[in-house]
Amino acid sequence: MVAAGENRPGGTAGSAVPVDTPGGPRPFVLLSVAASVDGYIDDTADDRLLLSNEADFDRVDELRAWSDAILVGAETVRRDNPRLLVKDDERRRARVAAGKPEFPRKVTVTARGDLDPAARFWHDGTAGQPPLVYTTESGARRLAERLTAPAQERLIPPAEQRLTVPAEIVALGAELDFGALLDDLAARGISRLMVEGGGRIHTAFLAGGLADEIHLALGPTLVGDPEAPRFLYPAAFPGGSTHRMSLLGVAQLGDMAVLRYRPQEARCPNPTTTTG
Repeated sequence: MVAAGENRPGGTAGSAVPVDTPGGPRPFVLLSVAASVDGYIDDTADDRLLLSNEADFDRVDELRAWSDAILVGAETVRRDNPRLLVKDDERRRARVAAGKPEFPRKVTVTARGDLDPAARFWHDGTAGQPPLVYTTESGARRLAERLTAPAQERLIPPAEQRLTVPAEIVALGAELDFGALLDDLAARGISRLMVEGGGRIHTAFLAGGLADEIHLALGPTLVGDPEAPRFLYPAAFPGGSTHRMSLLGVAQLGDMAVLRYRPQEARCPNPTTTTG
């Protein structure tokens, strides 16, 4: 049995954050996920399946406090309606003392622009740093309509009409380009990006060779529903099925195991596309 905080090269006992975050032209990308033993991140019930325990939720809170920005896909915004906040008061105070915003900046990705302006994503922890929305050219037009027009008037608004929710829309082109997304984040001063899913977003980062580290928390459950969302989906991953990632550490948090991997693949210059 490995205790929490042990077997973490170069780290401090009890700390969940990455230690080796080499500077580069793009942000350090950490993929964070809680999954069942059979690889699912939720079931198909109306209520969200809570795979983590309290200790693991606290670990995730520590990672959020470490991050400059937190990214989730549009499906996660629609399905889970997350706030993506740092809950611990001391961690928030430490961020402010270090000259950082109280909360990391929120980021989402959507190809279609199908996002609800009433979602908590837009309205909690966004003071002074509106969420970033990366989308396609067509998605940007749809977002302008969805986020600005009154609910009863979902028409394309005048160009000068201001957004009714705090958001900055960035069109990446005809398709989503995750490499260009990281370049834009770097230009905004983001050096640590935490990606919390969902599965198609994690798949896109790994298939594009864009992930620096994976934190995989395994909950002691089995879902077994082929219609439920998974951690990863079929893709042409760099190196194929014979490539072995580097195991950085293993920690036990109660009835959960947290595995830390480094993909060890060079970042791929080719754009990665997904839907959302």
